[in-house]
Amino acid sequence: MLLGEPEQFLSYNGEVLLFYLSKTKHVEEAADKTMNLCVRRMAFNRDTKLFVQKSSGVFKMHASHLKIEIICCSCTMDSRTGIILPCILMKKKQRNNVVKYLLLLLHSSNQFEQSFHFQLDYELKEDIRLFTGPSVLWRHANKLFYISSDTCTVQSAPVQLSSIVWTGEIEDEGTVVLGVKTACLPESEDEDEFPTSDRAIWGSEFFGYAIETQKMLTGTCFMPHAYSRVVSSVYVCKNEMLKKQLRISLVAITVKNQLVWFQDGLPKGVCELPYEKPCSVKTAVTSSNDLLFIVSFASGNVGVVQRRDSLQVASKWQKVKSVLVDDFIGSGSEQLLLLFKDDSNTDMLSTFKITDLGPVSYASGINYKHDASAAEGLQENGLLTVQALETRLQAGCTSVRELQQHLGLKKRVILESCRALIDLVEERSHILPTAKEEGLVSLWDDVENPPHSLSKETSLASKVPEHFIEKLWQRVVGDSLVVGVKLAESFYLSLSDVSLSLVMDQDFSSISPIIECRNKIMKLNKAFSALSVSSCEIEPPQKKMKLDLHSKNDLKKEFPKRCSRVQLDGAKTVIAVTSLSPLLAFHRVCCIVLLHAKKQKRRNDSLQESKKITVLCGKILLSLEDISNGKYSVKMLRDNSYCTGSMEDILAVLAVSLRFSFQIVSSDCTLTPINSWLLGEMECTPFKECHDNIFCHKAGNVYGTVFNWTLKNPFEGVLTLFCRNLTVLFQCLHSLFGVLPPSCDVKLLRSGSKGVLTEQLALALEKEMLALRSSFFSKESKAENSLTWGSEPSKKIIDAPVASLLDSEEGVQQFRKKLQNEQQESVLSMNQTVNGALYQETALKVVEAQLSSDMIVWRLSKS
Repeated sequence: MLLGEPEQFLSYNGEVLLFYLSKTKHVEEAADKTMNLCVRRMAFNRDTKLFVQKSSGVFKMHASHLKIEIICCSCTMDSRTGIILPCILMKKKQRNNVVKYLLLLLHSSNQFEQSFHFQLDYELKEDIRLFTGPSVLWRHANKLFYISSDTCTVQSAPVQLSSIVWTGEIEDEGTVVLGVKTACLPESEDEDEFPTSDRAIWGSEFFGYAIETQKMLTGTCFMPHAYSRVVSSVYVCKNEMLKKQLRISLVAITVKNQLVWFQDGLPKGVCELPYEKPCSVKTAVTSSNDLLFIVSFASGNVGVVQRRDSLQVASKWQKVKSVLVDDFIGSGSEQLLLLFKDDSNTDMLSTFKITDLGPVSYASGINYKHDASAAEGLQENGLLTVQALETRLQAGCTSVRELQQHLGLKKRVILESCRALIDLVEERSHILPTAKEEGLVSLWDDVENPPHSLSKETSLASKVPEHFIEKLWQRVVGDSLVVGVKLAESFYLSLSDVSLSLVMDQDFSSISPIIECRNKIMKLNKAFSALSVSSCEIEPPQKKMKLDLHSKNDLKKEFPKRCSRVQLDGAKTVIAVTSLSPLLAFHRVCCIVLLHAKKQKRRNDSLQESKKITVLCGKILLSLEDISNGKYSVKMLRDNSYCTGSMEDILAVLAVSLRFSFQIVSSDCTLTPINSWLLGEMECTPFKECHDNIFCHKAGNVYGTVFNWTLKNPFEGVLTLFCRNLTVLFQCLHSLFGVLPPSCDVKLLRSGSKGVLTEQLALALEKEMLALRSSFFSKESKAENSLTWGSEPSKKIIDAPVASLLDSEEGVQQFRKKLQNEQQESVLSMNQTVNGALYQETALKVVEAQLSSDMIVWRLSKS
């Protein structure tokens, strides 16, 4: 935009805004005292191929003995609303060489708003820019000044500069000014490198200055300092922060009539411009995704450079008054609007051209009626295109319908399978729908009688013992429904891979009746101290350590009575946990509880092939009214320093909780403060059935947390927490660290993933097998009584070829004698004796291998 022009053009949302000044016409003297800033909104009419006025606005200014001018206009963002609005900078020249400047915003209602004003004792002439705020930036006396709507105060930047080549937004930096200043080399720079420095050779350098942060940026990330003497204007096409490094793509025009493309501070292409004295550059993205660089020249000419494989001049025009870039025809891409100088016509938008150097081309003074044949051809091509698109749309709709039918069929099959499963476990006959009813074509003749496999499965379900379930219960904990099935000992000992399923008994045609849930298995002992996550199972039972003669006495001291209480009484509870809120949408739900397992039978001390079974455990009723009344809520009350929660309540809390175990070791002092912390600050009370597990009654997020604290010795113990989420865990640990001695070492115990543990178990079993084999069959073992393995004649017979022995009667007798000697050697090898030291060493190796495998098996059962 040229400064000081009587009228200014600006493109905004596909429209052309024309700003100009006019005096108020009155009969009286008021005509000399009022000046109007007028705006006309012009839009391109694709029918008449002309610009027509849509609306207009006026801003009246008192202009007594003053000279008013339009300095410049631009589209900037209003920081109050984040909306981009047209912005106009006005000048009022007053007496005593005082110049007043006004910054105006134009709203969509054509109302002008005065953003701010300021006064200077000089006129703005050099490098005037409008940017976000709105704000005004200019250069005067080799100094940088700016003012914004937030401060309304003129501020100066601590830099000396000779020119401003670009102002815009940079990621993570805000508004940045790219300028040129005199080179200022640091004193610490090596004298040997001084002559080769670009700054030293050219005497100037680029710099970037961030307005908001008042930070200097390195100019070499834009372009080398060698271009500081020749670059007159820059346009930054793209900037981003990648791996904490600023990446910039830009084009620059030089006084040598060149356009240069820079990528990350390095030149990537250059193009000779068609005219001299280029003054500004802007970009446009056309409908074919071509990037165009529009260069304006001081002579009023315009050249367009296209960037494809290389930079090349695509088009040029002369006698151009203004060039604007916007979507003037509403096609979704940008076009160029060229306004030409025409002294013979007073209409400012009478001579123009709209083009994108492609299919879009409109020019004033052309009668488009003569192009009817071309329009008909375009219309015919458009019709063919629409027909092809309609065909593709119909094909897509057909594919969508086929997918919907396929999904509906799969849904019906799943629902019918669920109904058949429910009928099976309830020993009801189930009649499958015919293929015709399902809309399918049967590949075989439909039969009325059900197949024999169904009757066999029904008989299998009926053979399940009647009293295999001791109790079926349900609890509501937060947004979770917990369903538990307590199995009898005689039943679960013959099962493996046990799990529960919840199936809705209602017939819902729109949803699947199977409820998604997760399963857990918990074991209880008579005293309820050996919960599946209790303190005594922090490490596996030390059943084989008694063979270690050196640690026999230490074990009695370390575990005086602890492991004697781990004997299970056969109570095993299978638990299913599911989300409660989806079930409450039905207000009242009846769910069937199914148990799935593999039933195993032993015959002659050998395990027979297992069979999959499905057992009906019962039904549970769930209603919103019962939940509101707290019928299934967990009740943990205090009663004489004990927690009165039932076993089902405790199991429900543990089932929905996250478990974390921490090993705490103190080298300087005992860990007695932990008991005081649990009973005091955390307000915990032990369960009546199990004193080792305690319930937290403290108000807040930590309420409901279950702790288990076990001391191995006064200086080492393991703390296990069962909490709702990680936030509660961090709160408990934060409180715990406040009472622990500073020298304590806290370590999270992990059982490991199943995949890794399975591989470790295979390796451990292999080592155990090798240890057993080497202990009995190693030739290097030193036996106390060495044995003679056959006589010398027998050795000769062994060395002789078998074929030669069978050729004669004497050879056959020798072969028979050889077999008899081998039988005697086998018997003698089984009756070897070794001394006590060798046996103890061999036994310890075997026990160590077995302990390693047992440890991994225990960890695998806990993962």
